[in-house]
Amino acid sequence: MNILSIYIGYIIDLIVGDPYSFPHPVRYIGNLIKFIEKRIRKIAKTDRDLKIGGFVLWFFTVIPVYIITYLIIKISSFNIYIYLFVNSLIIYTTLATKCLKDEAVKIYKVLKTGDIEKSRIQLSYIVGRDTEHLGEGEIIRATVETVAENTVDGIIAPMFYAFIGGAPLAMAYKAINTLDSTVGYKNEKYLHLGFASARIDDIANYIPARISVLLMSIGSLVLGYNFKSCAKIAIRDRKNHKSPNCAYSEGAVAGALGIQLGGTNIYFGQEVYKPTIGDKDREIEIEDIVKTNKIMYATSITSMIVFTLVYVLCVG
Repeated sequence: MNILSIYIGYIIDLIVGDPYSFPHPVRYIGNLIKFIEKRIRKIAKTDRDLKIGGFVLWFFTVIPVYIITYLIIKISSFNIYIYLFVNSLIIYTTLATKCLKDEAVKIYKVLKTGDIEKSRIQLSYIVGRDTEHLGEGEIIRATVETVAENTVDGIIAPMFYAFIGGAPLAMAYKAINTLDSTVGYKNEKYLHLGFASARIDDIANYIPARISVLLMSIGSLVLGYNFKSCAKIAIRDRKNHKSPNCAYSEGAVAGALGIQLGGTNIYFGQEVYKPTIGDKDREIEIEDIVKTNKIMYATSITSMIVFTLVYVLCVG
């Protein structure tokens, strides 16, 4: 029944995506994080207090999310059809295939009109870097990098945890990931408070990031892209990122398309140098956004197939 719920949730995500009017759980998780953060900052007096507060923030966000999700699933189990509906709906909210594609396509369409200013604004909705002064090539690169990175965060990882522990574990992962994207920054404001969230997110994504190389290589092979270079660059340049995980999926896309990603970006007004990922066989171009979306979709389908096979072999 759990595997059926994952398939239904996945299909709903492909069809519906994340409508702005939908009361998405991540929004409530984000509100909870802000609520707890405010109270910690009122109490914390030193950097050490903030670091300890970061672990408190993580605990009182992730554990309640897991318990609440578990209880909702448990309560709904009195009826098999209600259980299936609730379980599928929760799993659907942890996936972001169509949402990722839609956001990238919005940037793609605006870029096609030549409106760089509007493209910068559209990009700012999905990236953490400053976008005010980015040129067309940098906007394309940022979009490709975001889709590549979030193929792990928004698809492979939640799917991976759903197969292992159902909706509760998948939702707990979303809480971990939301914490990282909310407070997991190495700037003055969050260096200490966000330490726990950033480190635990790295741990949670350790396996999904590494198996993404295999999954994205298979997807690239199906699409007729350079699947050999996909795996080669991902492994070769795996350490060319401040995150221990992001270079795997970004390297896979860079290798598959024969482009170069990475490099210096501006975050909160500060220049952050990043090593390059991939070989510059050609200049990055606007159609690479479309190609990256295709890799992301192919990878999501490949993930479902591979995880199902492993699940059947292990569980029977």
